[in-house]
Order: sequence, then structure tokens, then C-alpha cells
Amino acid sequence: MELNLNKPICFFDLETTGINIANDRIVEISILKVFPNGNKESHTWRVNPTIPIPKATSDIHGITDEMVANEPTFKELAPKVHALIKDSDLGGFNSNRFDIPLLAEELLRAEIDIDLKKANSVDVQTIFHKKEKRTLEAAYQFYCNKTLENAHSAEADTNATYEVLKSQLDRYTDLENDMNVLAEFSAHKKFADYAGYIGYDKQGREIFSFGKHKGTLVEEVLENEPGYFGWLLNADFPLYTKNVLTRVKLRKLNTKL
Repeated sequence: MELNLNKPICFFDLETTGINIANDRIVEISILKVFPNGNKESHTWRVNPTIPIPKATSDIHGITDEMVANEPTFKELAPKVHALIKDSDLGGFNSNRFDIPLLAEELLRAEIDIDLKKANSVDVQTIFHKKEKRTLEAAYQFYCNKTLENAHSAEADTNATYEVLKSQLDRYTDLENDMNVLAEFSAHKKFADYAGYIGYDKQGREIFSFGKHKGTLVEEVLENEPGYFGWLLNADFPLYTKNVLTRVKLRKLNTKL
């Protein structure tokens, strides 16, 4: 089954220096852009992360410091990445929890102004786990009856993810071939940020989901404890989380004007 698209969708996968969204960096990115007419555009880049790649991480994806020493930094690649994804929905495997948050951080560091939360995000892993509870390799074998060669290669994982989603739509007749529906089905609990530090209450207002103010309205805390806002901005939180906090604070200030 081909995807029913009203606009392009970019399947992508990242290989990184680690799994810390705030501090780790991309070392490889592969993007497969699928258009509503069925055309496809594919790009894969190695990236100089500007920080060392731990040996334990290199042992997983096979990319070492020497292999990326002469590659462009993400800041140099960011305009190309932005041009590819700016008009598209996003698809990936565990992308809602890792790839999209880390990509958002890298784009912010590169001073690219794009809010990825405005795109539908179809997480193929979530659909898979809700239906079958497996890994990408098992998903590829289960849905496509193929062995995933070169697992943990960004390009191989990206293309496998695209094929798995199409096969999921063939297998599950109750899954509607619509990106809005698939994004909703593959979503985890909704947060205002990607890292899950800022949630929503039943009225859709931002609340802290961690620490001493867990469950408390963000705007109330920021108004009553100005020093806490300063601490949050200087602490080791992701840039996107800090942007959300700043937007809430500015919104509250504007309502007083």
C-alpha cells in the first residue's frame, strides 16, 4: 500500500555521539522525502559533530572520529536539511522520543528557526510496539519478510522504516492511510517540549512534569519564582525546553500589557 499523502513526508534517521538530547550531536543523517505523487528524494550526510565520538557508540554504528574529521558540521548542513523538511511531515523509528528532539536541538544550535511540532510526526516504532512489540530488525522481518542488512546504518534504517510503514498499512486495515491519523496513533503522551519536562493539564495549560513543581502551572511558577526561571535557563536542559519556557513567560508578560 502506498502512503496517502496531502503533502510530503520525510523519513529520517540519525546516528549520533550518544543518547543525551541536550549534549550529544549528529554524526550521520539520512532523509528519504516521499512526495504525494510517489516521487522520492534521498540524501545521506556524514557530519563532523565537533565533539569526540565515544568508542562504545562507534562500536554500535561504526562511525569514528577519523571518519568524520573532514565532513561538514551540522551547522553547515542545516540549510539543506531545513530546505528538505520545512514543508513536510516527519516519519521515523523511535523518532518522537529521540530523533526529532535531537534534530530540533541541532537546528536551534544552527540558528534555524523551525518548529518541528507543527509537522505531523509518524513514529513507526510506536505503531509497531502497539501492534507487535519488536525492534526495527524484527519489524522489517515481520512486515516485509526481509533481513535488515547494515542495521544501525542511517540509510538502511531509514529505508527500512519507510517500507515497514507501508507494510503496516497493508496488514492493519483499521489503520487509516492518513498522516494526521497515523501521527495521533503513534504519539506518546503529549508534551509542550520534546524531552518531556513540560506537560499539559486537562485545560491544555503548560505544567512542569518534573522536580519540586511537578504538576504546577509553568506560568505561575515563573511569575512567583523569577529566580527559578533563571536557574532553568542556565541549567543543562535542552534548548527547545528553554524556548518553551521563554514563550510561556513572554506570553504571560504580554497579557499584562
